[in-house]
Amino acid sequence: MNASLELPALRFLHTLGIVAKEGKHLSYSWNSLSNQVIDLEWVINLEQNPGRAEQLEAFVSRFGRMQDTMADKLFPRWLLALAEIPGSQIETLNRTERLGILLSTEQWLQARNLRNRLVHEYMTDPVKFIEDLALAKEYSLMLIETFNRLRQDAITRMKYNEGNLPEELPLPKSS
Repeated sequence: MNASLELPALRFLHTLGIVAKEGKHLSYSWNSLSNQVIDLEWVINLEQNPGRAEQLEAFVSRFGRMQDTMADKLFPRWLLALAEIPGSQIETLNRTERLGILLSTEQWLQARNLRNRLVHEYMTDPVKFIEDLALAKEYSLMLIETFNRLRQDAITRMKYNEGNLPEELPLPKSS
């Protein structure tokens, strides 16, 4: 490997491993919430049920963390490993979409806005929060599928040995 590409490639592979771990944790949280009926009563009673509140917090945190790591670190490091120069975050997202990893920059940005709303919304508008939580579960699938496409790209375009990469992330079980 060309020495000028070696360091970006190592950073990319390291970050891919981190995102794989984040994806496993997100999937676990997604599955634990999917086993519950999340309705108005569930949200209103969060204050009296710290265990549920922790499950919810873990899911929201893991959703945001995986999304942030992918957009802030993984995508730019992937582009650098391809000998491209990433630009602003929107430029990086658009390039990632053009290269077939991200299906929709617009959807990614909607998921980012959703993440910002999830942080405190259940305390002010439980009905809207229930809708947003369902969306977050859908967008979690988008994150995992995007990771899997990027992993596959590392195999096909970048010619990495599959055995040297983190495993493909299984999709969470639907409720």
